[in-house]
Amino acid sequence: MNIFKFGGASVNSAEGVRNFVKIVQLYKEETIIVLSAMGKTTNALEEITNDFFAKKKDYEAKFRAVKSYHYDIVNDLFPIKDNAIYEKLEKLFHQLYAYLEKEPSLDYDFDYDQIVSFGEMLSTTIVSEFLRASGSPNKWIDIRTCLKTDDTYREGKVDWELSQKLVPQTFSFNNTFVYVTQGFLGGTTTNLTTTLGREGSDYTAAILSYLLDVDKLSIWKDVPGIMNADPKWLDDAEKLERISYQEAIELAFYGAKVIHPKTIQPIKRKKIPLQVRSFIDYSETGTLISTASKKLETQLPVYIRKDNQVLISIRPTDFSFILEENLSQLFSLFAKHRVKVNLTQNSAISFSVCVDNEEKRLNSLLGDIGDLYEVKYNDGVELITIRHHNDEAVERMTKGRDILLEQRSRDTAQFVIV
Repeated sequence: MNIFKFGGASVNSAEGVRNFVKIVQLYKEETIIVLSAMGKTTNALEEITNDFFAKKKDYEAKFRAVKSYHYDIVNDLFPIKDNAIYEKLEKLFHQLYAYLEKEPSLDYDFDYDQIVSFGEMLSTTIVSEFLRASGSPNKWIDIRTCLKTDDTYREGKVDWELSQKLVPQTFSFNNTFVYVTQGFLGGTTTNLTTTLGREGSDYTAAILSYLLDVDKLSIWKDVPGIMNADPKWLDDAEKLERISYQEAIELAFYGAKVIHPKTIQPIKRKKIPLQVRSFIDYSETGTLISTASKKLETQLPVYIRKDNQVLISIRPTDFSFILEENLSQLFSLFAKHRVKVNLTQNSAISFSVCVDNEEKRLNSLLGDIGDLYEVKYNDGVELITIRHHNDEAVERMTKGRDILLEQRSRDTAQFVIV
């Protein structure tokens, strides 16, 4: 049994969907396909959510744009208009618009999950129908019925015990060879939609791999495999042929975009190999993540850039020392506002932290911290991480830039720069 995860870039057009079908039809094993929303649909639905929550009617034009985008793809794939896909699609858009006509709740994260989740529902519905029309019978599954989480909206915590019971029952492969389901989504025990964190479809695939004891997980991307840098950033990026689970965890933790940070732990526990492959050149083998290699074979420097960062500097108002109780209090506030910390550094009287610029959460956090401490911050900064650094790699990343904060260990160097 295999699990294939395809990202939104793989099905961002009718041509992309056709290419996806070609790949799936090459494989004869029992297969579960985990799919993200098409193209930039998640971004568009996030904008709609923001307008909806702010009670702006601007969302109506954006809603029409999302609808038009999906219908353009469907019209290309299904020239005969009486195909069942049109009725299914119209039902989903009707449900989405009905939600947008309601009053927002008091919880932005709740509304976010109920709205943004339509991206995956739309993509999987279209792809499942086109697979069927292309001669590949399959079963569409609503993942929310079996992958159960708590009610931490936008960051649902998996109920492993309940999911372990429901997932094998759902994906039983009785009279079914191929399943199509959504990444990113989960459901509460009261049947409300949750999401697993931005870019969480990889994590969905890893969860299913763990719960079903699959032979291998394949994640299909628009790059040849895991690179030592984002090729859209550094055009001389090189592919890593094989890395260990440990190295993959490190890269994901520091922000490598190819893998979601939570993806590796479930498959590592059961030693399930993960192959990161290209849906563009699908004859290539990509990068293998497994127990087989303890370190990167070539020890190439690996460059990771996180932009749109905020560097926050905190100190007691009376210039007293930063002690353990201060750090405990500060980390409690970060946890309360669900702001992920990317880098920390403390001195005798100050504490600095680099975080993603998530405006809503950050403003609330800074308000709470400002009640207790003196706070300064720099926004619009970059966090550069170099794994397996050397002098040449550091020079390449920092030359001509202002370094606001620097940290180095044996294997990793990090710089907050402007």
